[in-house]
Amino acid sequence: MALEITQYLLSAQSPDAKVRNDAETALGQFQNQNLPGFLLSLSFELSNDGKPTESRTLAGLILKNTLDAKEAARKDLLVQQWIAVDVPFKSQIKNSLLNTLGSSIREASHTASQVVAKIASIEVPRKEWPELVGLLLANMTKPDSPASLKQATLESLGYVCEEISHEDLVQDEVNAVLTAVVQGMNAAEQNSEVRLAATRALYNALDFARTNFENEMERNYIMKVTCDAALAKETEIRQAAFECLVSIASTYYEILEPYMQRIFELTSSAVKGDEETVALQAMEFWSSICDEELEIQDYEVPENGDSSAPHSHFIQKALPTLVPMLIETLLKQDEDQDQEDGIWNLAMAGGTCLCLVARTVGDAVVPLVMPFVEANICKPDWRSREAATYAFGSILEGPSIEKLSPMVNAGLEFLLNAMKDENTHVKDTTAWTLSRIFEIMHSPATGFSVITPANLERILGVLLESLKDTPHVADKVCGALYLLAQGYEDSGPISSLLTPYLPNILSSLIATAERTDGSDSKLKTKSYETMNEFIRCSNLAETSQIIAKLLPAIMSKLEQTFSIHISSSEDREKQGDLQASLCGVIQVIIQKLSSVDETKPIILQAADQIMLLFLNVFACRSSTVHQEAMLAIGALAYATGPDFAKYMQEFYKYLEMGLQNFEEYEVCAISVGVVGDICRALDDKILPYCDRIMALLLKDLSSGELHRSVKPPMFSCFGDIALAIGEHFENYVSYALPMLQSASEVCAQMDNADEEMMDYGNLLRRSIFEAYSGILQGFKTAKTELMLPHAPHLMQFIGLVAKDTNRDESVTKAMVAVLGDVADALSANIKVIFKDCAFCNELLGECLQSDDQQLKETAAWTQGMIGQAFSICG
Repeated sequence: MALEITQYLLSAQSPDAKVRNDAETALGQFQNQNLPGFLLSLSFELSNDGKPTESRTLAGLILKNTLDAKEAARKDLLVQQWIAVDVPFKSQIKNSLLNTLGSSIREASHTASQVVAKIASIEVPRKEWPELVGLLLANMTKPDSPASLKQATLESLGYVCEEISHEDLVQDEVNAVLTAVVQGMNAAEQNSEVRLAATRALYNALDFARTNFENEMERNYIMKVTCDAALAKETEIRQAAFECLVSIASTYYEILEPYMQRIFELTSSAVKGDEETVALQAMEFWSSICDEELEIQDYEVPENGDSSAPHSHFIQKALPTLVPMLIETLLKQDEDQDQEDGIWNLAMAGGTCLCLVARTVGDAVVPLVMPFVEANICKPDWRSREAATYAFGSILEGPSIEKLSPMVNAGLEFLLNAMKDENTHVKDTTAWTLSRIFEIMHSPATGFSVITPANLERILGVLLESLKDTPHVADKVCGALYLLAQGYEDSGPISSLLTPYLPNILSSLIATAERTDGSDSKLKTKSYETMNEFIRCSNLAETSQIIAKLLPAIMSKLEQTFSIHISSSEDREKQGDLQASLCGVIQVIIQKLSSVDETKPIILQAADQIMLLFLNVFACRSSTVHQEAMLAIGALAYATGPDFAKYMQEFYKYLEMGLQNFEEYEVCAISVGVVGDICRALDDKILPYCDRIMALLLKDLSSGELHRSVKPPMFSCFGDIALAIGEHFENYVSYALPMLQSASEVCAQMDNADEEMMDYGNLLRRSIFEAYSGILQGFKTAKTELMLPHAPHLMQFIGLVAKDTNRDESVTKAMVAVLGDVADALSANIKVIFKDCAFCNELLGECLQSDDQQLKETAAWTQGMIGQAFSICG
């Protein structure tokens, strides 16, 4: 039965901490001791118009939070708790909520509509609330239904559609829902709140409307009321209508042709003269069309242009009128748009859309944009100069190099001069445009670059000077320098061009990192990231002494961070960010100098001091810096090899902390990676720590709390450990192999229709194969018989994955490699193991025909191993 909880709910919002805590404790006890009664009491509180709004609102919020949570494991628990509640209680709660939709108090009816949807998300897929849609629709058809009830009902229908799958409703229900929604959207609806709720409900119901959109008459009507709503006098309704059109663009692209003329008129009018919230959605429509057409183009067969989806070329057709509309928006900048992250306005949306248009139509966009650029780039008004620069930067990806190259070469000097413009907005956008040029048109490794020996000094001179500009301009300049450096990656001797300038570049970036005029540590972080890229892409033979001198300077800076006075959480965060950046620089230096034997001694000589610094960093207990220090330690382990053993006793406690850090799962994932690095460095010297590491990995894998993305690297780590300790892995076979088998069974049951799950499935399968490979190789010289009982399950799993066309290349490589490892390690039993494996020849044949050289080599090796094993067995 329901209890009186009004006072507890009000007290739980008291400014007096003791009163508040006592009330929260009492409510928590009620929830734990009698969940059905607690939920019923909350629903009654929410439904009672005689209760205070504050207690009703909190009751609804608590009720919602007892049904749903963001974290998957918590959500599953709440769902199971609701399912376990007796049906009579659930019926009372649901009836109470449905009655609350008719409340005259807006907060109560709105909250009730959300809670109804949360219950629907649990019960509708289970066919436990079949009458829900009918009950909601009855509210819409009663002749005396007040507008407030219609509004709350439409809200509820929208939320329900958002929560459930289109497969959960039969077509008759979908038809009825859409009829009610579209009637509510109709211009004849007098109440604007009802019309708004209906338009928002349509947005959530569009996924259900596939059959309705295939019917021309129904489709025409839905499109008509949506377009009409885009002209409503209320701003919110217009915005919601354009949001519907954006969703229709991505969901039903193939049916849009008859409506495009009207949609263009609506979007054009909104962009030119409507409120910004509406104009942004109108712009988003065209961005969505670009996204659809880019996706279609990605799947087209190059020879004949065929693709499985129809390509209507809406962007190409609209180009002569669409581009001028977009260009016009570029002149609508905000005065402070460069000062803060996260600002989104019409000018930015217009530039983003223009970028997409350029990618969609390529060369055709250039003659439509360049006249605007040329006419505005020198105007006295800063808005014109900035817009022209933004337009130029926006069309650099998409058109051919042949089309762009003359313009970029001609305009490069102009842009360098513009870095001294009197207006910071112009300088900010110019630096961004230079970044785009370096990203797209600077690739010395392929033989093309706008940067030449003749202009490199000038470019670097301008950019390094501009690092002294305002923080947000300096931030963009760092981005340009980063991409300039990145262009020299894998460019061989051409990277020597950077060598004479490297000392000045590094000192300028250090000076930028030490600036104190930025409002946060973003510029500091960006400076060090840019420094890392220059170190990474430099020619080591020429720059080793420069980098060697940098190492003690960075180590000194890291040591200085330990004496920073910490008086607030903000100070702690700044210290952590700086330590993370410095650890990142040290990591890159370690990787660079240890990559060749000539310079490796520099790292080995400094290793003790470096490790001491990292251990002191861990003592600061910041998760961000924990990640960076862990990554750097992985690099140090790789560089020092077996000598890393001397650090293990002191380091192990921090490694263990990382492996147990479920909450900050990125830290956990990096710690797992470091275990692999240490295994490769120490080989069997890791053995004293293996019992504890394996116990932690097995515990992590058994946990429902740990983020699933960490589990694949853990399986790969089994292979690293087995490879390092060889026959000693026998101690863990009885625990690790069942884990691998369970994981392979999970793979077999995954939903490949879900793209995210498909990607995760590929990661998981690859890691399982890598684990088996490591274990088989570890047992190769002794105790191979331990793997014989597990071989049939592995071969069955390989056969299953081989049939899957959704597997990615990395899975195929790992799968073919483990086949070779089976043949190599278990050759004496090859005939039994391979007797039912006709798929092997087909798989290897497929791989031997691959364009991927590494895959071909792996397949050839595996084929050789199998052939050799069969020849030995006779």
